[in-house]
Amino acid sequence: MSSVFIFRRLLAIVLAIVLSACSTSSPKPREVVIKPPAPPAPRVIPPPKPLSGQALIYSLLPSSLTDRRGWAADILSAFEAIKIPADKSNVCAVLAEIGQESSFQTDPVVFGLSNMVRKELESNREKYSIPQWVMDKSLAFDSPNGRTYNQRIDALRTENDLYELYEDMISEIVLGKKLLSDYNPVQTVGPMQVNLRFASEYAAIRPYPYPYRGSIRNALVTRKGGLYFGVAYLLDYPASYDNISFRFADFNAGRYSSRNAAFQNALRYVTGVALKRDGDLLRYKDGVALEDDSQTMRALLQIATRLNMDKDDLFRNLLLEKSHSFEQSRLYKKLFVLAPNLPRAYIPEIVVAGPKTSGKLTTALYTKKVYGRYQRCMKK
Repeated sequence: MSSVFIFRRLLAIVLAIVLSACSTSSPKPREVVIKPPAPPAPRVIPPPKPLSGQALIYSLLPSSLTDRRGWAADILSAFEAIKIPADKSNVCAVLAEIGQESSFQTDPVVFGLSNMVRKELESNREKYSIPQWVMDKSLAFDSPNGRTYNQRIDALRTENDLYELYEDMISEIVLGKKLLSDYNPVQTVGPMQVNLRFASEYAAIRPYPYPYRGSIRNALVTRKGGLYFGVAYLLDYPASYDNISFRFADFNAGRYSSRNAAFQNALRYVTGVALKRDGDLLRYKDGVALEDDSQTMRALLQIATRLNMDKDDLFRNLLLEKSHSFEQSRLYKKLFVLAPNLPRAYIPEIVVAGPKTSGKLTTALYTKKVYGRYQRCMKK
């Protein structure tokens, strides 16, 4: 084989390889997938912490109230001193009572006081057959503050003015004792209209924690003291109520009046006697229970055999009417065995009257008004 032939053969092979390489398509470039950036994680905003303490009370007070911070501080101070939780329900209950009783005034203005006092004096003058000229002369006397009693009556604005007027009339003029029956009818004072007797009794058990001078009334007429005793009267007692409205009724009618009215309601059902459901199971004189037959006692005596209790047993049980322990008494349990489906709380049937009250007000209407205030507060 000649060298020329070999050369040509090699050249053909090389040429074929080159042509083959040229005919092969070039590789496709790699596709690069660009992913969009991930969206940022949503920002989680934690819910605001619920208000508590003075901040909670401040937020619930009327926005138009002067010295809201002072009111909030004094209300919180009362809760803390008595060791009652200042939660929203308790705070709204207290604010509802303050709004109803005084419209957030420490010494509430009572409109028409002068006319009320003169009507009361005139009523007592006729009752005791006192000549008109004698009363006119007595009221023309100068009182201890330098003004005549007539002038002071005409200038009456607040309950404290009225209290001091009555105290001076009783102590300074003989006629005053008769015209006022030797008794000052103004016994509820302060922003929550707390009874002086309750404040004195409560302070004897739990000493008043703040400084004051003179009698406990001097503490009660201050905002701090009035709120302290008001919170205590409304909330510092055990009660088996399923609705706070019954505490509002008790605030007006007396502690446990709603429970006792329910007892009377059950007694009406069992006996058929149409006794009044006023929450008073016994009659009292100067704070002492009388063994004389009350309307409740008379009705109970009709079913004494069914209750397997005599009159002495009934009276001993009824003596517990102003305490929580009445619910554990034999009498209470036995009566509700005879009336198991009746309610254990009932708004007392009482018409409210007094020297600072004008128009007709019942405990039922009072309770409805306070409960309405309470509900509006709870919605804030």
